Amino acid sequence: MITHWHKAAPEAPFYAVIFISQKSEDLENYTETDAEMMRESHKVEGFLGYSSKGDEKTGIFISYWRDQDAIEKWRQHQGHLKAKNQGAKRWYNYYHSMICKVEQSVEFGKWLEMQGG
Repeated sequence: MITHWHKAAPEAPFYAVIFISQKSEDLENYTETDAEMMRESHKVEGFLGYSSKGDEKTGIFISYWRDQDAIEKWRQHQGHLKAKNQGAKRWYNYYHSMICKVEQSVEFGKWLEMQGG
């Protein structure tokens, strides 16, 4: 699992967009587009960070946002709209996207990167 906070772990309330996916066999331009969308999401005011875990076929990606307005700005981002279109047409066999309000957030200790984790 990778977790990256844009600045620091936010205080609740904030929002989480959970994206669970299974990739297709046609991944042409997927890696490049994914990297570009990560760079672009960091530019949106209200982006707080993300957590990600996956492999070549399946994954879960959680992006964190200050409020629903920030999520809406990202939803309307032209590059993101194009990427979503390609995702539905080519890159994913399945995905499920959910928006959740985080009412409470407790952080303890220091995250340690582990081999194979």
